Amino acid sequence: MKKRILLFSLAYYPSHVSGAEAAVREITDRIKPEEIEFELITHWFDKSQPREEKIGNVLVHRVGVSANYLSKILFVFLAVRTAQRLHKEKPFTGMWALMTYMLFPLSLARMFGMKLPYVITLQDGDAYEKVFERWFIKPFAWILDYGFRHATVVQAISNYLAEWPAKRGSDVPVEMIHNGGNPRDFIRDLFSKEEIEDARKGIGVLEGEILIGNTARLVYQKGWEDTITALSQLPEKYKMLIVGGGEDEKKYRELVKKLSLESRVIFIGQVDRSEVTRYRRMLDVFVMPSRSEGLGNAGLSAMASKIPLIATQEGGLAEYVFDEKRNPGVPATAWAVDRDSPGQIAETVQYIIDHPEKRQKVVTTAYDMVSRKYRWDSIAKDMQEKVFSKIT
Repeated sequence: MKKRILLFSLAYYPSHVSGAEAAVREITDRIKPEEIEFELITHWFDKSQPREEKIGNVLVHRVGVSANYLSKILFVFLAVRTAQRLHKEKPFTGMWALMTYMLFPLSLARMFGMKLPYVITLQDGDAYEKVFERWFIKPFAWILDYGFRHATVVQAISNYLAEWPAKRGSDVPVEMIHNGGNPRDFIRDLFSKEEIEDARKGIGVLEGEILIGNTARLVYQKGWEDTITALSQLPEKYKMLIVGGGEDEKKYRELVKKLSLESRVIFIGQVDRSEVTRYRRMLDVFVMPSRSEGLGNAGLSAMASKIPLIATQEGGLAEYVFDEKRNPGVPATAWAVDRDSPGQIAETVQYIIDHPEKRQKVVTTAYDMVSRKYRWDSIAKDMQEKVFSKIT
């Protein structure tokens, strides 16, 4: 009998897409519609988008009145009302919360009568303290705790996140199923060497110049200012590519100006996920000095694109960022740095460029690892067999 699962996600395609939303798309597109029918309630951020549309194998319902903070709070109650209406029209088999805060609408829907089995996917990139202990969350944290305690199963994308349910007093089973790299990054001949060279020239990178960068949201959590500061400590031939949008863009542009790096830092802005791989492959070094990560899809994608990776080992990054010195006995897949350490970033970038044989060895090891463990086909299969099978 075909299952019907209702998913709660604050954001979804085609805009406001990060690793969590991409994961939902990659998973649901690989599950046959005749086996599971997915519907999703999300916030109506962009008024140019329809209230309802089919995206891949998911029927998307958008609710809300604007993109401001108060509207995000109102979203919780509108999502509950919409869930009740949809369930009455055509009953669901179960529900699915994408990230911790989507337990607010899911838990309230359950309290108000939708007593269905449900899944929680922990994809949170913020630190535990930020998610649960901010002053405006604490008074309502009991709703989140209720959600954790009554879940049928929790799926976590890293060991770091897998510890959260127990911290909230829950003893529900936790399935460890990682995210994967962007499938386009695994395609070796997606772009020719000439195409990448032309693309680099097109954004102002000259022959002989070295390009470092990242493809992530412009927010504090991602540590962009550390890479910008590191660039100021590197020779003039080093440039930086910033691909992404976010609330801190103005702050980073001001820092670039303060450090007189305007001619060396290239802001691209937010691009569609289908275009991200091209920008990643322009890079000589991928720098990811995150202060917190649920897993860090961008790092996996850099490995899939055979780009050397510098990253912290915060949160879920420790799942796959193995450093020769910090992880003795484990084949190195990246170069690890401490958070808030631009000096370490600068030194490590220079080391990678100066040691091509070492770079190639680490990059090859990383690619082999990500090819074996972080493919979406096997992830979708695990989700169906280990998670959705428990929704009955």
